[in-house]
Amino acid sequence: MARQPAILSDGLCSQSKEIGVKKIIKTYDYLDESGKLLFQTVRYEPKDFRQRRPDGKGGWIWNLDGVKPVLYRLPEMIKAPTQDFVIICEGEKDTDRLHVLGFIATTCPMGAGKWSGEYNKYFQGRLVAILPDNDTAGKKHAEQVADSLYGTAAEIRIVDLPGLPEKGDVSEWLNAGHDKAELLQLIDQATAFDLKVGIRIDVSKFKPMSSDELLDVLGLTIKRDNENKLITFLCQLSAYTESSQFNISFNAPSSTGKSYIPTEIAKLFPEKDAIEIGYCSPTAFFHDVGQYVKELNGYIADLSRKILIFLDQPHTLLLQHLRPMLSHDKKEIRLKITDKTQKYGIKTKNIILKGYPAVIFCTAGLRIEEQEATRFLLLSPETNQEKIREAVYEKIKKETNSEAYQERLDNDPQRILLKERIRAIKLESIEEVRIGAPEKIEERFFTENKVLKPRHARDIGRLISLVKTFALLNLWFRDKDGSTIVANDSDIEEAFKVWDAIADSQELGLPPYIYQLHQEVILPAWLEKNKGRTEGFETVTGKLGLSRQDIIQKHYQVYGRFIPDWQLRQQIIPMLETAGLITQEPDPNDKRKMLIYPTAPLTISDSDNQGNTEQDDDNLPEDIVS
Repeated sequence: MARQPAILSDGLCSQSKEIGVKKIIKTYDYLDESGKLLFQTVRYEPKDFRQRRPDGKGGWIWNLDGVKPVLYRLPEMIKAPTQDFVIICEGEKDTDRLHVLGFIATTCPMGAGKWSGEYNKYFQGRLVAILPDNDTAGKKHAEQVADSLYGTAAEIRIVDLPGLPEKGDVSEWLNAGHDKAELLQLIDQATAFDLKVGIRIDVSKFKPMSSDELLDVLGLTIKRDNENKLITFLCQLSAYTESSQFNISFNAPSSTGKSYIPTEIAKLFPEKDAIEIGYCSPTAFFHDVGQYVKELNGYIADLSRKILIFLDQPHTLLLQHLRPMLSHDKKEIRLKITDKTQKYGIKTKNIILKGYPAVIFCTAGLRIEEQEATRFLLLSPETNQEKIREAVYEKIKKETNSEAYQERLDNDPQRILLKERIRAIKLESIEEVRIGAPEKIEERFFTENKVLKPRHARDIGRLISLVKTFALLNLWFRDKDGSTIVANDSDIEEAFKVWDAIADSQELGLPPYIYQLHQEVILPAWLEKNKGRTEGFETVTGKLGLSRQDIIQKHYQVYGRFIPDWQLRQQIIPMLETAGLITQEPDPNDKRKMLIYPTAPLTISDSDNQGNTEQDDDNLPEDIVS
């Protein structure tokens, strides 16, 4: 077995080692907070980099599976005085060079564009200077880091090094004869980063964007699901309004991709704006998103202009705390939680919740409490064969060569432009979106909803939020007065187009998955079961009802998979019955069993709003015909 090169205390390799045609020329140790070696970045000649981790037996495993990435020279940075600037550069070589000069320096592993919000906690209240490489990737990386640290670090400065050649770095700058004193002077003279002016985006390159054009970009990673991905994008974008945010809930069985859509779209938004949360208690939630204030004896959680993505149904108590915020009752909510520590036991903590975030739930539970149904747009991923087939093709492309796949996305000009557009929208700090022609919304809404119901007061608010968010997407092409923009007729048209596609299930308070199951499984199964029966025979026996087994078999025919009987019995049938789409009656031949009968094979908009009830009476249950 070939002898491994010794690793010196400064993280450099004591000897070179041939591996094929490449030679290891340096290794860089990444240590955790206590100084334990987690992994190494290995530099080759010709220039290339790989990562490896100890195998616990004196050898190496050439991947970082299960290893949480950390910053380079992390222990030294943690121990450094807070009044000293921490320099963030692009690469371990530059970090070591600055360290030799006496600077506190660090970098993130794997190069430009790989900064993670997980690193931000180490910069709380610190002074930060960022030294970008002189190329497009370097400048974008510097702005990404500054954007991520803004609000955490006490001060951030992006320092441009004069005379730096194309693709040059701080090591080359120092090699050209510059010194520590000159660098200190440049840091001192650099302007503090301001989020509103620090990210220089040329908005003249943006053009008016339609929903179809937006769908083309979202379709790079999310196949089909047009209404779902469009509404999810608009929901997340609505976070950048003052009070027009809306919430959505993805409800569908496991393994249908309900969390994939919101998490994939969140990658387009600034990393620190989208907060992904698993199942957690109220205490854990407020510890995570809040900031402790000693004078308050508790936490302030400012969720203004944030996106909350719950990857599972939230803890019941946490949901109770969040309800006033979800319904926009008050912009500041005060509440109390109990906090348990080993030293002091159970103590009460004060919580102040500020602002209105855009909130997304992803849950496998299909039953929805009425309190939640009134606060969310209900969505479900498509589960048809075409969608699954395209998703499988995309997964193959992604998993067989993940680096090439990610590179294609990172270099896609339309995706890059959309990400810049989102950041530019955020920087505009729009406070209000007015509707230019509210009478057009009134006319169309009342035309489509001739019979008004209490739920329509809720639905019109969601529709208006869609109108405002479409205007926000194209704010540079709307009338503007300071921080207020005016939505126009095209925004109203786009919003109604989206709303019409989901209106039926929303009006019934059902997740689209359950509504589609009624339309595509239960109604066809019932019509097939009653097809070809003579009028005289039906007069004697009545219409035939469906057993749960009939529905399970038809579900398999339509979707290619069985639906669990418990889910049908405990969740789906009760929700359809509550919505008034089915009734249950005892089986005349076995009173212990219940049969399912559709109440009317019509869509809600046909029967409730348009008054168009033209149907063949032969297709209707007895209770409707009579």
